[in-house]
Amino acid sequence: MNIQIQSINFVADKQLKDFVNKKVDKLIAINDSIINADVYLKVDKPETYENKIVEIKLHSSVGSFFAKKQSNSFEESADLVSQALRKQILKQKQK
Repeated sequence: MNIQIQSINFVADKQLKDFVNKKVDKLIAINDSIINADVYLKVDKPETYENKIVEIKLHSSVGSFFAKKQSNSFEESADLVSQALRKQILKQKQK
């Protein structure tokens, strides 16, 4: 399983990367057909409120899943993205 984390317009610390890895690992536990994950952490406009964006794209043998959320912190955005992806994965499993 390959998880690539890219931080755009800033340098992500180890604690943030570990947090995102845990979120992605939980999603992988739901569906073991997931091959790899691309995570993008972005700061939209540094002077504005709710400027932290997290995008996650999961590639699996049955297709791909994508979610993008924006909030005041990366942790909150990662939580929202993982919830959205969880819904997508569970919906795909039911088919």
